[in-house]
Amino acid sequence: MTTTPPPASLAVHDSVDTPLVGIVMGSQSDLKIMSAAAEVLRQFGVSYEITLVSPHRTPHRLVEYGETARKRGLRVLIAGGGGAAHLPGMLAAFTTLPVIGVPINSTTSIRGLDSVLSMLQMPAGVPVATVAIDGAANAAVLATQMLALSNARLADVLEKYRTSLKDKVMRTIEELRKGGFNDD
Repeated sequence: MTTTPPPASLAVHDSVDTPLVGIVMGSQSDLKIMSAAAEVLRQFGVSYEITLVSPHRTPHRLVEYGETARKRGLRVLIAGGGGAAHLPGMLAAFTTLPVIGVPINSTTSIRGLDSVLSMLQMPAGVPVATVAIDGAANAAVLATQMLALSNARLADVLEKYRTSLKDKVMRTIEELRKGGFNDD
């Protein structure tokens, strides 16, 4: 299988492998949140690319990114959006790949609820899977779960990850049992 190279300067790759996940954000200020998705994917050994795609300042770039994503080998997109959060929904309009929306806490008085509602209220046929406000790490776990449906290595990685979460809770329970609870 050959993959179509990305359009000139469309994506920054973090891996020598063909990226499977595209992480997109509307502005550089979103990087502090969206970098959590990149870190989780890196830990799981999932190749990804990360880039800026502003639906308002670079709308043609958004269309090109969405329309070429599958041809370039991407399988899942993670899109961060603050404020009205147009990026995830508009990206979903230009691809049939799964789009996972990450609502980003904005400086408004409603602290990201506007972003959540924008992602949840997509019209029939153009869904955006939505995680918690600033939940980029969970978006990466969800993307990995989607990829693991046809990838035994990733299914094993996820099993080990879940076991590590359980083990951490069990260690905390044991520490509490031995030393009591100190709420200092």
